This record gives sequence, C-alpha cells and structure tokens, in this order.
Amino acid sequence: MRIIAGLVLAVFATAALAQSEYRAQPGDVLVIEVLEDSSLNRSVVILPDGRFSFPFAGTLQAAGRSVAQVQEAITNAIQSNFTTRPTVFVSVQPAFRPDVGAAGSTVEDAISVYFLGEVRSPGIFQVERGTTLLQAMAISGGFSNFAATKRIQLRRDDPSTGGQQVYNINYKALSNGAISNKIELKDGDVILVPQRRLFE
Repeated sequence: MRIIAGLVLAVFATAALAQSEYRAQPGDVLVIEVLEDSSLNRSVVILPDGRFSFPFAGTLQAAGRSVAQVQEAITNAIQSNFTTRPTVFVSVQPAFRPDVGAAGSTVEDAISVYFLGEVRSPGIFQVERGTTLLQAMAISGGFSNFAATKRIQLRRDDPSTGGQQVYNINYKALSNGAISNKIELKDGDVILVPQRRLFE
C-alpha cells in the first residue's frame, strides 16, 4: 500500500514539476480557478499574440511565462476587487501542434484556428486548408448553452495594415443558407462566441 501511495505521489510531483517548468505558448488553454469567486472559473485560450483576457484583469501576457508567473499576474490584476488577496490556481493544457518535418516545416495543408468563448471545446485546432466556418464549428464540438449564436465574431489578422478585421456572423442565418456558408478559414483565424445576454 505504501508503495502504491509513493508511486501516486511521484506521478503528481512529476506533473507539478512539468507544469512549473513549462512556458505557455499561443494556442495553449489556461484553466483558471479563483477560490473566492467560482463564477470567474474558466478555460481561456492564449491568442496568437501571446495574450488572453480575463474578467477584472483585462488582457494579460501569457506566452513565454511559467504557470506561476501567469498565476501571479492574474492575482495582482484582480486583487483590487477582493477584500483579501485572492487565491488563484492556473494549469495549462498545451495545444496540439502538428509534427514538424525534417526540413523544419509543418504540413502544408494544415492551418491553425482558435476557438474562444462559449464553445464546448475552446482551444487551437489544426484543420485542413479550405475548411469552412461551419465545418470548424463541428470540429470544436458546437456551442455551450450560453452562446450568443447571432453574434459570433471571426477575427482575422490583416498583414497589409497590421490590424485585425472583425466579421460578425449570425450562425442561424449561416446554417439555414440565408447567408453564404462558404466562409473559408485562414491560418490564425480566431472564432469568438460571446455569452448570451439576459433577454437574448
């Protein structure tokens, strides 16, 4: 029995060490829990620019930081909203990244698409070039019960301006053919599904 307990502790210690040494990267999912306010608990995706958004904290940098550094940044950012220093726990679910070939290049027909907000599986997905928004939504597992499906945003970087284009999409109109369902995704696209408002 002691041997089994020792093995379990060793496994947890190894996992904890791996998490503490790991540096977050774009596409990773941060699982964040705030002990004093469970309504803040959520999973967020690190965007291509290395940042993520969190309530009361705004936008924070995550890429290149350890779990402890991300945890500290969130704690410091939301501290003013609590009477005592909040207890924040962060863990990282590394994104799936395609195998790199011998020449150092990834598979040419795969692109990275990010899902945020009220979807069942937030995170980064590798999809084939030419995949449409509807097909990608199926891959992500669909919407949560709180999704505002009439206000989906497709955010796409514009290399010519250095800015970002935002396309507002009504999923119902898209799925029933009222608008073109041939919206092809590009590498780095972010699909953001906001939370439904009270009477929406």
